[in-house]
Amino acid sequence: MDTSRLEILAGKEAIERLKKSAFLICGIGGVGGWAAEALARCGVGHLTLVDFDCVNPSNANRQIVALESTFGKPKVHVLADRLKEINPQIDVDCKKIRITPQNIPELLASRSWNGVLDAIDERDAKLALLAECVRHNMFVVSSLGAANMTQPNRLEVTTLAKTAGNPLARIIRKNLRRIGIEDGITCVSSSELPLLCDSEPETPGERRPMGAIVTVTATAGFLCADALMQPLLRFSERPRRGETQCAPEH
Repeated sequence: MDTSRLEILAGKEAIERLKKSAFLICGIGGVGGWAAEALARCGVGHLTLVDFDCVNPSNANRQIVALESTFGKPKVHVLADRLKEINPQIDVDCKKIRITPQNIPELLASRSWNGVLDAIDERDAKLALLAECVRHNMFVVSSLGAANMTQPNRLEVTTLAKTAGNPLARIIRKNLRRIGIEDGITCVSSSELPLLCDSEPETPGERRPMGAIVTVTATAGFLCADALMQPLLRFSERPRRGETQCAPEH
């Protein structure tokens, strides 16, 4: 894949770091799918995609995998095919499984990761993944909710300890604190208070669905991808137009 435009920004060494990188994407929905797309377009070497779900019509308003032609197909396989069309050199591993506290240790131990994306909806699995990453000193970025949100400009990359106004973040902090985890988690969070929305389960026994708009979910996904890549891109080390350059001492 031609990454020449990114190389202009980041330099050749950054591109080589991306080619050798590997990321674990947990959850291929409204956030995780867009994050994986961004990572692939930046030339990362390996992605492991984990999600048990298939594409359904209600995904069409916000998920990159959702097309008329993909309804009923596993999300991980649809996304893998798309990413290989974008970047034929990328190595993609698909795991069509439900992420649970029981299988998280095996997923994390399956290879050496440059970063892990938590885009999981189920709270127990989310907590278990974050806790396991912190225990093993793994770099993890957590998406702390885009449902019932309407303002993409309120999203930011921060740390879990510094989040404010986010109900999910408050719950995650409280539960992790109980097991002695206070910090060590980068997250994408919104200061927007979620809308109060009424809905009915799509099928008997399911939770009530929450509202979502692609401008928020995709923005969250891109912010997650950017946070994952920053240690490799190292834009902060690049000179910027207008900055005062100190003359070298002799």
